[in-house]
Amino acid sequence: MNGNVISQLSKKFALRVVRLYCCLRDERQEFVMSKQLYRCGTSIGANIAESVYAQSDADYVSKLSIALKEAGEALYWLELLHESEILSDVEFESMSNDAKTIIGTLVNIINKMKAKGKQ
Repeated sequence: MNGNVISQLSKKFALRVVRLYCCLRDERQEFVMSKQLYRCGTSIGANIAESVYAQSDADYVSKLSIALKEAGEALYWLELLHESEILSDVEFESMSNDAKTIIGTLVNIINKMKAKGKQ
């Protein structure tokens, strides 16, 4: 993955998701929601990595839009894990802040690319 900010944020988040998944699975015996979080939380960075080799600006925006959808889904699973009292307030706040940062960054990049295309 290249060294840009969104790549770094998404990789850091994916690694946190992997560690959280292992904890939820092994220590808290939570299998369903944690697996869903694992899938979408690691998919964000995978789609961003794919975007590096996009064939066009439209393809680039498409890959980032998929990453944005996955980030939104990750936030949803984090909320469910928190509201079902599987994640503590501290765990939730930390992870959700990271997800929201990724979402905001992706929205900014996508909006700039779309504005660039209209010029």
